[in-house]
Amino acid sequence: METSMRRSLAPLLFLLLCLPIVAVQAQSGMRTEGDVASAQGAYEAEVPVNSQSEADRNGAMARALGAVLGKLSGDRSTMTRPGVAQALRNAKDMVQSYDYRQDQSVAASGAPSYRTMLVARFRQDDVDGLVAALGLPVWPQPRPKPVVWLAIDDGSGPRLVGVQQANAARPLLDRATDRGYRLGLPNGGAAEQALVGAIMRQDTAAIARASARYAPPMQLVGKLYRAKSGGWQADWVFVDNGRELSKWTTRDGDARRAMAGGADGAADALVRRYAKAPPAGAAGTYRIAVSGIRSADDYLRMSAALQGVAVVKSIVPVQAVGDRLELDVELMTGLPGLNRMLGQNAALQPVGGAADNDLTDAEDAPVTKQGEYRIR
Repeated sequence: METSMRRSLAPLLFLLLCLPIVAVQAQSGMRTEGDVASAQGAYEAEVPVNSQSEADRNGAMARALGAVLGKLSGDRSTMTRPGVAQALRNAKDMVQSYDYRQDQSVAASGAPSYRTMLVARFRQDDVDGLVAALGLPVWPQPRPKPVVWLAIDDGSGPRLVGVQQANAARPLLDRATDRGYRLGLPNGGAAEQALVGAIMRQDTAAIARASARYAPPMQLVGKLYRAKSGGWQADWVFVDNGRELSKWTTRDGDARRAMAGGADGAADALVRRYAKAPPAGAAGTYRIAVSGIRSADDYLRMSAALQGVAVVKSIVPVQAVGDRLELDVELMTGLPGLNRMLGQNAALQPVGGAADNDLTDAEDAPVTKQGEYRIR
C-alpha cells in the first residue's frame, strides 16, 4: 500500500516541479521613525535614499547589504565577485530592522539642504551564511587599529596631524570605517611633532620606535602635499610589526580624496595578509537527489528551502521515482556554499559526501556535479 502511494505521488510531484518558482518574500522588521538612528555594528549600514517608498527602500537595502559585505570582508572588490550582485536582490529578506534619519547641511549660500538616510540592520546568521556560501574572504574580528602618522604640507611647511587635529584627518578616518576597521592618531605632543621630518623622509624605523607606546605595532605613515603638476599627492607606507606590507601613492585634485586613499591601501594590505576565503565550490549546474518526499507538503517544504537560498539561480526537474526526486540546480557557488546557506535547521539537509564536498560524475556528463539530500 505504501509503495503504491509513493508511485502515485511521483507524477504529481514531477508536475509540481515543473511549475515556475515563486519567491517567498519575508517581511522586514518594523520601522521606527527617528532622527538619531545610525549604523553601529559590522552588520549595519546606512545609505542615502530618495524617499521612503518601498521601491527606493528595497534598492537602498541592497546597497546597504553590499556595504556590510564590504566591511566584513574588507575587500573593496566585493561587489564584482561572482554571485554578489544577484544575492543583493534578496537583501530585504535578511533585514532584521530598519530606520530612517534626516541629515541637514548648509550650502555655501547659507541655504539648508536635507538628505534622508536609511539605516539597515541585517541578521548576522543570514549574512554570515551568505558570505560563506559566496566564498568571500573573511577578515576576522577583532581587527587592529593602526596608528596614522600623517604629515600635511599645504605649502607652509609640514605639520603632524594628532588627536587635536582629528577633523583634518576625517576623510581618512571615515574611509577606514567604511572599510570595516579603525585608525588611531598619535597624541601629537612636542616630541611627536618633531617626527615630521622622519615622516616626510618615510623613515619607518624611526616612526616605529616612536609608536612603540601605542598598540598594535602597526603604522600607516603618510605625507600629503601639493603636487608640482597640480592637485594633491599622498605617499604612503604601511608597516606591520616592523615589516613593510605595502607602499603606494594617491593623487587627486581634492585633498580629501587623496587622503582617503591611505585607508584603502592599508585595508588592502591587511586583507591580503589576514583575510581568508572559506571553500565554497565553483559556480555551475549541479545534479542533486532528494529523498524522503512522501507528500505534496514535503515537496513544498523542499522547494521553499531551495527558493530561500540566494545562491540558487534556477531549478530544473529531471525525474521523480518513488520518494526520490532528481533536480538540476544552477548555483552561483558550489555545493558547500549551498549547504552553508541552507543551515542546520533547514527542511532540506545534505547527506553523505554532499555535506562538505562537490562530487564529480565519472562519465563527465554535461551536469557533472552530484549531491544527495533528504527532506526532514
